[in-house]
Amino acid sequence: MNLDFSDDQKFLQSEARKFFEKEGSLTRNRKVLDDKTGLDNDLWKKIIEMGWTGIRIPEEYDGLGLSHLELCVIAEELGRALAPVPFSSSVYLFTEAIIKYASEDIKKDILPKLVSGECIGTLAITEDLLAPTENNISVSSSKNNITGKKIAVPDAGVATHVIAVCSGEAGIELRMTELNKSSIKIDSQENIDESRGHFSIEFNDAESVLIGDAGNGWELVQNILNQAAVLFSFEQIGGAQASLDMANTYAKERFAFGRAIGSYQAIKHKLADMYIAITLAKSNSYYGAWALSTDSSELAVAAATARVSSTEAFQFCSKENIQTHGGNGFTWEYDCHLFYRRSKLLSLNIGSLATWKEKLICGLEKSNLVNSK
Repeated sequence: MNLDFSDDQKFLQSEARKFFEKEGSLTRNRKVLDDKTGLDNDLWKKIIEMGWTGIRIPEEYDGLGLSHLELCVIAEELGRALAPVPFSSSVYLFTEAIIKYASEDIKKDILPKLVSGECIGTLAITEDLLAPTENNISVSSSKNNITGKKIAVPDAGVATHVIAVCSGEAGIELRMTELNKSSIKIDSQENIDESRGHFSIEFNDAESVLIGDAGNGWELVQNILNQAAVLFSFEQIGGAQASLDMANTYAKERFAFGRAIGSYQAIKHKLADMYIAITLAKSNSYYGAWALSTDSSELAVAAATARVSSTEAFQFCSKENIQTHGGNGFTWEYDCHLFYRRSKLLSLNIGSLATWKEKLICGLEKSNLVNSK
């Protein structure tokens, strides 16, 4: 089991970091927050030009045809930079669903458009404040048309297509539709991180196409979420590491009572605890990356493990970064709140921490039952 990235993948990560540093992503994040646009269109266009939207798309559909590991290193740098772009919803969720489950005709039509940026996709699951389950999906599909309402859909305001989890005649289905139809209404919803817009979508007998097999949609969406959990875990690690770096820099530069605050034991302990949390999360995320890249049967457990530890690490580090900055950490002028906002958003975007802990427990129980036979 090799739990490290290759030299080429590390080089790709290094180049991605240089790109975001040059583009000043945190400044862009602030501007999107102020303007409440939910997207930095200029940064998004540059990411498309870099070819990152096509990392996982096979070459026959104009993509780069690379593995999930390349996507993991890009995800980490997106998290470090707090990039205000629809990369996660379009690439982690929508693109992966099309690659794995769409018909050949749909792939030929949609995948090249995802590479070129002509198409931006998202995934709609949630309908109310309860965790979505196979038994509480009320958005329905009948005769290829969708009716009902989804909430907290990421980037729906800028997306061109959505895959919605629906209840059909044969069971749960995944259905794709374009969002520029008169039968679809999109409204903005407030969230703690307005640099990543979330929306409600109301379908009124909207025409759609089936993705995957009818009646097998819940299993398919769980597979998509397991994949995404690993990718989001790297994004969370990037944010957590940036929080630690920011706190460390401030602790060296801020003086109190004639000495740098980093020389005080209380601050040292904070930084050490942040480092430990990140190291643990990174180890679990590498395990998830291995399971994802090898299509291992351990993916469900590995994904839940990575998701839980990375969520806890990012939340912890973003809060401790604020504490290290003292009163300054609570002000708009310092960037600490940007990471705190993103940590809260990412902790809920594909299911809460409690949901993923439950998945982890169920996965371990199932694994133990198999091993005991």
